[in-house]
Parts: sequence; structure tokens; C-alpha cells
Amino acid sequence: MKRFPILFLALLSCIALSAEEARKPNVIFILADDLGAHDLGCFGSTYYETPNIDRLSQRGARFTQAYAASPLCSPTRSSIMVGQYPARTGITAPVCHINPIYLTKELVKDGPKSRVLVANSVSRLKTEYFTLAEALKEAGYATAHFGKWHLGHNLKPADHYEPQDQGFDFDFPHTPNAAGPGGGYLAPWKFIKDPTITDDVGMHIEDRMSKQAAKYITAHKDKPFYVNYWAFSVHSPWNARADYIEHFKAKADPKNPQHNALYAAMVKSLDDGVGRILQAVDDAGIADNTIIVFYSDNGGYAYPPKKTDPEGYADIPATSNLPLRSGKASLYEGGTREPFILVWPGKVKKETTNDMLFQSTDFYPTLLTMTGLKPHADIKLDGHDQSKAFLGAPSPRDRVFCHFPHGSENQSEHMDGVYPGTYVRKGDWKLIRFYARNEDGSDRLELYDLKNDLGEKQNLAKEKPELTAELNGLITDFLKDTEAVLPKLNPAYGKVAATPKDPLMGWKNRNCDATVKDGIVTAKGKGPSPFLGVGANLTGPAKVTFRIRTATGGEGHIDLVPTTGGKETGIVAFPYSAKAGDWQEITVDLPRKEPATLMRLYLPHATEAAEIDWVELKAAGAKSRRWEF
Repeated sequence: MKRFPILFLALLSCIALSAEEARKPNVIFILADDLGAHDLGCFGSTYYETPNIDRLSQRGARFTQAYAASPLCSPTRSSIMVGQYPARTGITAPVCHINPIYLTKELVKDGPKSRVLVANSVSRLKTEYFTLAEALKEAGYATAHFGKWHLGHNLKPADHYEPQDQGFDFDFPHTPNAAGPGGGYLAPWKFIKDPTITDDVGMHIEDRMSKQAAKYITAHKDKPFYVNYWAFSVHSPWNARADYIEHFKAKADPKNPQHNALYAAMVKSLDDGVGRILQAVDDAGIADNTIIVFYSDNGGYAYPPKKTDPEGYADIPATSNLPLRSGKASLYEGGTREPFILVWPGKVKKETTNDMLFQSTDFYPTLLTMTGLKPHADIKLDGHDQSKAFLGAPSPRDRVFCHFPHGSENQSEHMDGVYPGTYVRKGDWKLIRFYARNEDGSDRLELYDLKNDLGEKQNLAKEKPELTAELNGLITDFLKDTEAVLPKLNPAYGKVAATPKDPLMGWKNRNCDATVKDGIVTAKGKGPSPFLGVGANLTGPAKVTFRIRTATGGEGHIDLVPTTGGKETGIVAFPYSAKAGDWQEITVDLPRKEPATLMRLYLPHATEAAEIDWVELKAAGAKSRRWEF
């Protein structure tokens, strides 16, 4: 009988130990916004200061070949929450804050303004998906979302697109329609609508959010929880704490590709927030049972920020992703290669580096396995379960796809590679298909050997036609499987529409009569040097092609006319010759480098009628225009 209390206590101890062993691990998912692949000290930055994130990396593994599912934010965020490619969900652009709501995948309906018709992105994460948060909540997890959501907000009571509709018990500061911290990072915050969230003027939103997240972690330390800390940093607008800016201004080196003090200050505030979360985990005594993920939603903004507060930093690229090419919004490596840190206590070795392929779609099945769960059998997943690969097994992923059916010539003037396209990476080879990128409207293929050409400088598509065809076939199969929206050449691009008041579509007839009938302009001279003229606004070399028919032919010319103060100056003529008889196409090169306001097509005969079917003007660095009368 004397042994009974001892045995009873031993039994209670075993029960307690079994309960502790059975407790599911906590999950903290830290997602930075627009953070580049090399914007952390532990990923090679010698300018930015990230001691807390560096400390996090020492607790686990750094992954050097991790990819976002998109070069822009909302598509990647959706891939994390549902484990599907953006091409499949239709969320392919960061438009989940707009109204009205679009839920159908389709091409935009555009007139002659865009050379390529791009996708009209779905603007909400549909409620039919069973999200990662819902899966963990179903398993008994407390769930909370902090920071940027950008996957949809509700317009009416029947809508269910916000964090608390998609599996989260708690949402702070509840800004589901915010694409970024509009108005700035420092209090008072214009983008937060909750009047109860007030703080001292100048407080940084990451400080406020991380304090709230720390309180949540402390309050839920005795049961499993899933916390999204999805930072607003380092997305625009470009502003930061003044003392941090001054600190980095003093150490900026123009020879370092990363030397924007304002951006460095923004990274520092992100690191502060992460540090506060780590401290909360340590203080709660749950570090050994907490999985922590650190990731970014797309590549760093490797371009001048244009407008900054304070002024003085607008012309310095926000960051540099070198040696990776380009950055946010681009299909080159700088657009989708991400810094990935994973802490899995007792499983993933500390202070290690891993070069396995990983993509943001993989988080859904992987995190469920890591927490002892399985996805519902009826759920379609594009992501791979990488949990065993984290422990040393071969990765089930041997290729990465990215479909980005957006971008334009205008964007790519200052952002390299922001064209609609799709890429596949298989092994060390990467093929990009840019839609309708060639001059004839066909797709442009770019093949890169990432092992020997990480900066994607040498396109090997023509040198390796068999490999190019193989990888292009993989892209085609991927697009078919995901039922992706495919950009295509706009048949109306550059065509000028006629109106009853303007049948000549902006052309003016001088010293000639001009009429339009059945799509043909008939121009007949009635004075010296008859011509048709139109506004050209050329800034460099161009080429004009037209289809013409005359009875006897003759010599004509194209004039480029600059104007200064309303006066014509420095007119340059480019001759052409028209043959007699049937229709013919004539192309005239216009190699003039100086700007020209007007273009004139002088007729090949002073008095004889000439018929013109259409005219097309192509200029370097500008969209083509085509007049089909």
C-alpha cells in the first residue's frame, strides 16, 4: 500500500509526458512583402542590418533556391493559403483590393491600346477553397492573422473573403483591402479603419503589430496555435523612421549595389518586428515546439522608388537583387527567387544551408504533414510535401513553374522583363516564354543555364533547340493542366478607329481631295505637292509601310516634321517610288534620330488619283499604329 502513491505519481508523470509529446507544434508564418533574395545579412547583404532574422536562421536552415509562385504579391499569398498555382486559381495579379469583384478567369477586353491582351485577374480568394488556416483550425489550432492580407475584402454581408471568413479566429489590424500601408508606416495610420487602434504619433506599424502578435503568442502558449505574421514591410510607400534613415545614410557606399538608406531603414523595422516575435516565443518557453517559417511574397524592388518621404532617395534603386536579374514583377530570377528560413526544432539541423528546389505552393501540404495532419482527400494540390526532404530525403520537386499573364512594353521601360509570360525551371535550365514578344507577334523563348549564368545574360534558345522544345512542351502541358488564361496578340492593337466626323482617322488632306469608300482612301491632287499628314510624335528612328495603287505610278516622299513653338523646323524627306498598275506595299525607313511631331505622305503624282488601303507606323520604343481605312 505504501508503494501506491509512488506508482500513482509515476503514472501521472507518464500521462503528462505523453500529453506533451502528443501536443501538436505551433506554427508561425512570417511573410515579408517585396523583400529581395539578398536583403538579409544571412543571405549576403553587407549593408542591411537584420540581427534578429539572422538569429532566426541560426536556429534552422536557409534555403537558397526557393521560389514564389508569382513575381507579385496576391498570387503568391493565394498559393500559400490553398497550395495551388495562381494559373489555376486565376489570381494572377495583386488586384484583390479592387471593386467590383471578379471571379472568372478571362482575357481583358481591350481596344487598340495594348499590343498584347493579358489576363483579367480574379480579384478574390474564392470561399470554395479549404485554406491552410481552416485545415489547422479544424485540427484544434487557435488561428490568428496579423498584417497584410490582400486576398479579398467583403462588400456586402453575404461575402466571405476576409481573414476571419477564411479560417482565422483573430485578425489584426484588420486591413483586408490594403495593398500596402497607404499613407505610410508611421502613426497615425490612414489605412487602418479601426478607430480604437491609436498610438503615439510616429510609431511604426511593424512595432504595433508585433507587440500585438507577441501578446497573442503569450496568451496561447498552452495550446497549439497558427499565427500568420504577414508584414507590410518592405512594400511602398517609401518612408521609415528618421533615426534609422540617418544611421544607414552614414554607412551608405555608392559602390555597394545596395545603398538606399531609406530602404535599409524599412528592412530594419521589419527585423525589429521579427525580433519581438522571437522574444515572445522564448519568453513563453515554447521555442522547442514551434515551427517558424520566414519567406517573401516576391522579389525585391530593384528600381528607383520615384517618390519618397523624406525626399532624396527617389533616384536610388530601392534594393539590388544581384547577381540575380531584375526584380519584382519580372519573370527573371530577381522577380521570384526568395529568402526562405525554416525552424523545425528537433528535426531540421541548425545553422544549415539547403539548395533543394522549393516553391510557395509547397507550404500547404508540407506544413500539414509537419503538424501531423493530412490534406482532405478531395483537395486539388499543386504543391509537394517537402517534409521528408527537409530531413535529408530527395526532394519530390524537380521543376518550378510560374505563369504571369500581365505586364507591358510601358512597364518594361524601367522594369526589366515585365512582360506577360510563363517560365519553367527544370534542374539548372530555365525557359521563359514571353507571349507575342517577337516583332511578328510570335512568342519569344529565352533559355538560360542558371548554373553557369545566374544573371540570365546569355539566351541559349537558338543554340539548344531540342532542349528548348522539350521545356516549351512542359510549359504547354502546365498551362493546359491549370486551365491558364493565355495572353495573345491584340488584333486591334494600334488600329485607329474611324468616326463619321473623322473618316480619315486623324489624317489631314492638303492640296488634294480625299474621300473614304469601302475602306479605301482616294486622294487626288489639286495643287502643288499634295499630301496626307498626321501627328506622329516620334522620338527616334521609325518605319512606315503603306498599301497604295496608282494608274501611272511616280515618285513620292515621306516627310518628318519637327515643330518648335508651333513653327515647322528642320523638315527631312525620305523618298519612295510607286509602280504603275496593281496594289503594292511600300516600306520607307525613317532613320532620323531627332524628334518629329508630324509625318506627311506626299502623293506620287501631282494631279492623278492615288488609292491607299492602309498605313502602319512602327517606331523604336513606342507602340505601332495602324490605320485601316
